[in-house]
Amino acid sequence: MSTYIEIDGWKSNIRFSSAHIIPEYEKCGRLHGHTYAVHIKISGELDKKGIIIDFSSLKKMLKKITDNLDHKILIPEKSKSIKIFKEKKTVKIESIGNNYSFPLSDCIFLPISSTSAENLASFILDKILKDISLPDNVDGIEIGVDEGYGQGARISKIFDKK
Repeated sequence: MSTYIEIDGWKSNIRFSSAHIIPEYEKCGRLHGHTYAVHIKISGELDKKGIIIDFSSLKKMLKKITDNLDHKILIPEKSKSIKIFKEKKTVKIESIGNNYSFPLSDCIFLPISSTSAENLASFILDKILKDISLPDNVDGIEIGVDEGYGQGARISKIFDKK
C-alpha cells in the first residue's frame, strides 16, 4: 500500500502569472496570459520518522521555480511554429503573421516545443528531477499546472524500485 502527500498550488500560493502564445490554436495564437498554479503529489512509503518527504522542502523548491517564471513572457525555444530573433536587449517573435518585440529581461526561454499547460508540467517535473534527489522511499511524483481554476494538466512519473 502506498501513501501520498499533496500540495495544492492555489491554496499554498505556489503560483505565477505569465504571458505566452500557442500558435497551433487560433484563440491561443495571440499573446495572452494566465495566472498558473503548480501542484505536486508524491507517493511512497513512510520513512522512519513517519513521513514521505518534508512539505517545506517541496514548497521551497516549487516556489523557486514559479518565482523564475512569474511575470515573464514564456518562449518555447523548440517551437516549430514561432520564429525567435534574439537581439542585444530585445527579443522579436513572429507567430501566425503577428510580430512582437519584448525586452529581453521580460522573457524566459524554455526548452520545450509549446507553452501549453501539458508542456509546462513536463518542464517543471524535469526541473525537479534534475534539481533534487528524492529519497529512496518515494515511488512516484505527479506535477499539475493549472491555467485557471479547474483547468490544467497533470504529468506523473513512477519510479521502478526493482
